Amino acid sequence: MAQSAAVPGSVSAEVPAIAPVPLRALAPWALFTVVFSSVAFFFIGAEQSAQLHEFLHDGRHLLGFPCH
Repeated sequence: MAQSAAVPGSVSAEVPAIAPVPLRALAPWALFTVVFSSVAFFFIGAEQSAQLHEFLHDGRHLLGFPCH
């Protein structure tokens, strides 16, 4: 029975298998992302209240919304 000699300094790395993520697990996160992004887009782009406008002013310019 022959034994294989390990070479000093070499590393035997096994790549772990990545388990696929089922779509049912991603659906709630995708829905949350769409709803949150839509609400954020509305408040940054369409909402015109004075305090909120000033709070989000730089974000409006960053996204290309005209505001003044």
